[in-house]
Amino acid sequence: MTSPAEALRTLLGPRGFLAAPDDLERYETGARYDRGRAAFVARPATTQEVSAVVAHCVAHGVRLVPQSGNTGLVSGSTPDESGTQGILSLERLTEPFAPDIANRSIVAGAGLRLSQLNERLAPHGLTLPIDLAADPMVGGMVATNTGGARFIRYGDVRRHLLGLEVVLPDAQGTVLNLLNPLRKNNTGLDLKQLFVGAGGACGIITKAAFELRRLPQQSATALLVPRDDDAAIELLLAFEERIGDQLAAFEGISGEALALTLKHQPRLRNPFAARATPDYCILVEFERAWAPRDGEIGIDDFLEQVLSDIWSLSGTPLADAILGRGADFWALRHAITESLAAEGRVIAFDLSFARGDVMKFRRAIAAILAERYPDIRVCDFGHLGDGGIHFNLVAPPGSDVARDSAPLRALVFEQTVETFNGSFSAEHGIGRVNQGFYERYVDADQRRIAGAIQSLLSPGRFGSVDLS
Repeated sequence: MTSPAEALRTLLGPRGFLAAPDDLERYETGARYDRGRAAFVARPATTQEVSAVVAHCVAHGVRLVPQSGNTGLVSGSTPDESGTQGILSLERLTEPFAPDIANRSIVAGAGLRLSQLNERLAPHGLTLPIDLAADPMVGGMVATNTGGARFIRYGDVRRHLLGLEVVLPDAQGTVLNLLNPLRKNNTGLDLKQLFVGAGGACGIITKAAFELRRLPQQSATALLVPRDDDAAIELLLAFEERIGDQLAAFEGISGEALALTLKHQPRLRNPFAARATPDYCILVEFERAWAPRDGEIGIDDFLEQVLSDIWSLSGTPLADAILGRGADFWALRHAITESLAAEGRVIAFDLSFARGDVMKFRRAIAAILAERYPDIRVCDFGHLGDGGIHFNLVAPPGSDVARDSAPLRALVFEQTVETFNGSFSAEHGIGRVNQGFYERYVDADQRRIAGAIQSLLSPGRFGSVDLS
């Protein structure tokens, strides 16, 4: 009798099916520390092949873990250590690439990377404006509802999603075509939303239709030093009052994160070389979608005017400001994660709060950590403009907390959810890492309804997340 694995090899061919240990390693290893053991990797190249693989695995009781770009940080796209789970990689699903210029939209294969998508859209003056340090694939971006550094202006993937094609983990490998790229369509339930942010628990995304935005034609950036913690939100409100929806980014960076980035990235220019590195700074950027116009104040001059206006306020929230090239400032911002990993064991949290609570949380948790974990370095950064914070902690290599971070993780989540009514997963999803906290902090009625939806759509129970 042919084994399930041999049947998949026959179905997909040698390029589409991998089982040798050397071939599996890169799929078994996550973006940071997670690692599991896979029974095999299936690499279908078409929706029809995805459907056939799914139907076959459901029939034989083989659990699949969908894997997109494998850039996640919560063990959502890697197998467990049992060696019984298969990986369904989306990397060969790179077709179609079908922009509709008049509709300002695109239908794209789930295996296209964000960088590839935007490189090919640039000649049309269009972009999918999700700005990330990592380079995910389309399918994973939808499955985690990615936001990124310019969320404050453009929003997340959900805001740009027009349609999906999804393969359901059922005995038929049902292909659900929800791809119609209409901006308005109220013919019943918006079923595509069931798959957004679900981490692959309800279905495997094979294609997505997105609304696109015009590429910005002008931008101006500055690094701001707030007067104190409370002034950070005062600055945000002052910029929103003066710039409105042209404000594209308002990114907080702690002094510790900045210092370690400059330490491990000597090629990067230190914007504070002539002065003391601040305890906290903010990267602010605003954009115009149009080219410079005659008689219009230049965007850099306008930014200076805004800063001067804020500086003149009574009790100004602004202590210092450095104008400069956006490329230099963003290079620092996007190099933080890599730099922290070079210093020690990174214990990463992706949290969100009401905007006015972000700095309050930072102050409260820093005091607790200083008392209980004095060797931990708090190196946070993130999306102050939308209430998001990548609360990254760096533990000395070989330390007790580096070997077992579970008590620390529980402490941070307790403060986040119970004290500040925040979210323990702003963008990264649930994954195996956060499954226990999902069960602890998400209301039982919500989990019951989510579990019923998962059971309906995914009787084969693929993926690494249990929503019930």
